[in-house]
Amino acid sequence: MEPGLTSFAAIILAGGQATRLGGADKASIEMRGRTLLEHTLDAVIDASEVVVVGQSVPTDRPVTFVVEDPQYGGPVAGLLTGRDVLLRQFPTLAVLAVDMPFLTASTLRRMQDAAVGHDGAVLADPEGRRQLAFIVASDALDRVRPDRESAHGHALWPMLDQLDLVVVEALAREHRDIDTWTDLRDLADD
Repeated sequence: MEPGLTSFAAIILAGGQATRLGGADKASIEMRGRTLLEHTLDAVIDASEVVVVGQSVPTDRPVTFVVEDPQYGGPVAGLLTGRDVLLRQFPTLAVLAVDMPFLTASTLRRMQDAAVGHDGAVLADPEGRRQLAFIVASDALDRVRPDRESAHGHALWPMLDQLDLVVVEALAREHRDIDTWTDLRDLADD
């Protein structure tokens, strides 16, 4: 990636089945009086265009909602569906899960800065595990994307392992996500 890139698109992945949450729509779950989608939209406030891959939910922000094709096809199918409905081409994409309420615009700026000279950057927790929050150059993603037929169930990390993604260590709770009702309770009480 080149230094100083400011124009990017954001793809928010919100189309999973949330089985550990009893099938609840994660985008609509409230934490501290705001939906997880609202928290995530705050993190991508600098994006020139935002696509939410998941069911449409009320928001006062200008976003495009799309259901991944195939539905429940996993993060690769969601990512590529979101990429393909962008109205414009962007040199950089920010991709993040809707269930990470502590991501901020500063997190994404830090990741963009770290990505300079690489294909992108990925957020990692304190133990070094990669999180579903990354920045990627559009042309780099296009080099490794599978065809539409094989996107369903395609594993995300083996696809991204083909790219030069620098790891960015999460600060404080940036890496925390909500997979269960216990996670929601614990994070809301923090």
